[in-house]
Amino acid sequence: MPAHHVKYRPSKPVQLPDRTWPDRTIEQAPRWASVDLRDGNQALRAPMSVAQKQQLWALLVDIGVKEIEVGFPSASQPDYDFVRWLIEARQIPADVRIQVLVQARQDLIERTFAALDGVHRAIVHVYNSTSPVQREWVFGADRERVKAIAVQGAEWVRAEAAKYPGTDWTFQYSPESFSQTEPDFAVEVCNAVLEVWQPTSQHPCILNLPATVESASPNVFADQVEWFCRHIHHRDSVLVSLHTHNDRGGAAAAAELGLLAGADRVEGTLLGNGERTGNCDLVTLAMNLYSQGVDPRLDLSDPDRIIATVEECTGIACHPRHPWVGELVYTAFSGSHQDAINKSLHHQRAEHNRALPWQVAYLPIDPQDIGRSYEAVIRVNSQSGKGGIAFVLERDYGLQLPRWAQLELAPVVQRASEEQGGVIDSASIRALFETQFIRDQAPHRLGGYRISRNGHDQIEATIVSVGPDVGAVNGHAAQDRHSTQTARDVQHARAVQTERDAEEQRIQGQGEGVIAAFADAWSRAFGQTIDVRDYCEHAIGAGTDAEAAAYVQLAIDGQSIVGVAIDRDTVSASLKAVLSALNRGAGMANSLRMQQVA
Repeated sequence: MPAHHVKYRPSKPVQLPDRTWPDRTIEQAPRWASVDLRDGNQALRAPMSVAQKQQLWALLVDIGVKEIEVGFPSASQPDYDFVRWLIEARQIPADVRIQVLVQARQDLIERTFAALDGVHRAIVHVYNSTSPVQREWVFGADRERVKAIAVQGAEWVRAEAAKYPGTDWTFQYSPESFSQTEPDFAVEVCNAVLEVWQPTSQHPCILNLPATVESASPNVFADQVEWFCRHIHHRDSVLVSLHTHNDRGGAAAAAELGLLAGADRVEGTLLGNGERTGNCDLVTLAMNLYSQGVDPRLDLSDPDRIIATVEECTGIACHPRHPWVGELVYTAFSGSHQDAINKSLHHQRAEHNRALPWQVAYLPIDPQDIGRSYEAVIRVNSQSGKGGIAFVLERDYGLQLPRWAQLELAPVVQRASEEQGGVIDSASIRALFETQFIRDQAPHRLGGYRISRNGHDQIEATIVSVGPDVGAVNGHAAQDRHSTQTARDVQHARAVQTERDAEEQRIQGQGEGVIAAFADAWSRAFGQTIDVRDYCEHAIGAGTDAEAAAYVQLAIDGQSIVGVAIDRDTVSASLKAVLSALNRGAGMANSLRMQQVA
């Protein structure tokens, strides 16, 4: 990059060596003021229609915003008409105060109050520019002249309000470009305005501090706010408000630190729309507080409605990685992240941990708090690992794969995802799981069994062998969401066709437990050495109709093979899981022989 940076100068820090804001914490939400319908609207390529304004207004009221800047009625006929509609159609709830913006000009102030005629409560927001570049280069005025404009505007506002005694008025003043104004001059101008308005603690006024263009880091802005709060007169009769912009990407951070520095109120927009890079995002800041255990006093439980409404009214899409509410912000694709989330959720959901504070890796809040289901938390693609696959199978199908089954399934799913080129859905993962592990029908299936106990478990089982051709189906099932059902249908058809050729064999054995007895019986009948390395089972669902899933890891002639079965009967599931592993072993041996012949 060319060395053009030399034409820029760093912002001057505030001399505040005894600053206190770094040691403070935010313990309650600020007063929220939405400027979506004014600042947000004037930043759009195509300003909102009346219908869109009405829609956005309804959303702001519904989520609990109590102060809403509805426009610049003295400068815009559509804004004037919208203010009149709000008042005449009685659209303003009793606990909501509308706010309007006006320059410090008498004719504009008069028209502003005319637009507000009949309103029960309202905020009149007057402003003028105070920064050196605005004073000297734009208006050609010195400090005294700029202060005089502010004082004259305050006097006009006070005088005009007196003509409408039926309204509860709140006055607001902004030294525009506060963050680029000398702190002592910003305080001087605001104190002069206060002398005109004479606020009280019962009837305070608002001093709004705009970072009209964000030109310094958030800590510098916090110092400016704390310095201002220390030196402003009538502090107990003033609501200090912040209006940050996002030119450096720090609007929310600057507002949050500004609250630590003593501010009482924040102006911003839903999802951060606004001039240039936007305003402070009220949703982000409110959720920041929520994640720290502070009630934001806004209802953000349905962010999808907020997103849909804002997108429709502004024509600006919400980024999928938007803080807190973006489509993908609670979604993990990384295998290590998925594994950590899965384990943390199991720990958090444990009976003895349910009353503990939320502690889940990579999830700063519970997504369900804002209407997001756990279906979006973990999605599987080629970057995912065993933990994510296990999470999806448990979440959607109640299948709790042991680690050794996860290790074998993960590369199968990864290959399928790579071939597919993106996210693989849970139905496809389930199909791959069944195709990989459930082989309890061919070439051998369980015809029946009888168990007796006399010191050891003794089993007599009937094994039906239906021929090697049926077993081949398992190794060549289609890899899509319908593959498992297709394979089973084909297996059943072939089993029926070859039933006349099927061979039944009764086998007997004994051991410490049913599985050990079955393994012993198989070894005696077929001469294979079988060692049960691991076994687990669990119910799928609850109630009398619940199925059992059984997982077994066998060592067959020294080779480790996993088998799975699902059945309504627990014992049947365990025996069929062993048969799945044995049938898989037979299929692997056949494949190896064919490769050697080839």
